[in-house]
Amino acid sequence: MPNARVLVVEDDRKTADLVSLYLRHDGHTVVVEHAGDAAFARLSREAFDLVVLDLMLPEVDGLTLCRKARERRGTAVILLTARTREEERIAGLDLGADDYVTKPFSPKELTARVRAVLRRVPPEEGEVLVRGAMRLDPTQLQITLDGRAIDLTPSEFALLRALAERPGRALSRARLVEALPGDTSETLDRTIDVHVRNLRRKLGSAAWIETVVGAGYRFVAP
Repeated sequence: MPNARVLVVEDDRKTADLVSLYLRHDGHTVVVEHAGDAAFARLSREAFDLVVLDLMLPEVDGLTLCRKARERRGTAVILLTARTREEERIAGLDLGADDYVTKPFSPKELTARVRAVLRRVPPEEGEVLVRGAMRLDPTQLQITLDGRAIDLTPSEFALLRALAERPGRALSRARLVEALPGDTSETLDRTIDVHVRNLRRKLGSAAWIETVVGAGYRFVAP
């Protein structure tokens, strides 16, 4: 997705300048905020395709901003953080973050992850899937259930699509990790459990995605 509109929220100015430089070089329009309250105000009035977000910020913390960013359909979030504890990463994913990069980081890796999260399926490859009352449109990254639009993150959509394309077949967590956008070399199996929990909450029923003990998960249209 060239020329995406990206908001970088980072209180360290050198880091913010570095991230901004690489993203602009990659063809994106970049807006930078150094404080959480200023970023919150900007997210309230402007639309962005993606937010690169530090967790430790003055005034308003990164998790609050992640929640705010996810209020707008189609906004992806990448966490950029020095916090490496698994629980903190999971907390960000629980709030709808699509990926995370830990500090210290490679600017080239970050731009690659940004490209991967922003990537969209070309129209000619995007076949609409209909599974019972559920309709998945890969070209628009949209899902409707009984005609009602469901707001999913790109990672949640990718996971649901992988399952829905193979109804009744159990897919392992390792296989589902491969379906996620971006570099998944450091993605934890537990990340899949978090995404599945979020999907079940958003779909309003656990019946769509069954747990297969010892194997993973499978899609079943109720």
